[in-house]
Amino acid sequence: MPPAVVEEVCTITAKGQTTVPKAVRQALGVGYGGRIAFRVERGRVTVHALPERGEAADPALAPFLALLEADLAARPAEAVRPLPEALAGRLDALAAEVGPVDPDEPIEGEVSL
Repeated sequence: MPPAVVEEVCTITAKGQTTVPKAVRQALGVGYGGRIAFRVERGRVTVHALPERGEAADPALAPFLALLEADLAARPAEAVRPLPEALAGRLDALAAEVGPVDPDEPIEGEVSL
């Protein structure tokens, strides 16, 4: 799982080009040929991965994300809270049972979605 916060510095060339740092590409799940979008709002820039061409975008995703964004803005203290200690402990125990996972490894066996 990528870290929750990634901050990298890069330089813009004379042609206005830059290289997206590896840590950022990995956090976004973008590889060679992948597409990213930049959004500038109130002096801040956000970057997000775009679906691969041909992938069907989920029509419910954008409205759901807009709802989450509005909720976080309206109620920041209530909308984001730490996990209860008991739940966090249980998740840690379950993760320890599974062991390290490489998200880039192919999945073996049957997969049901």
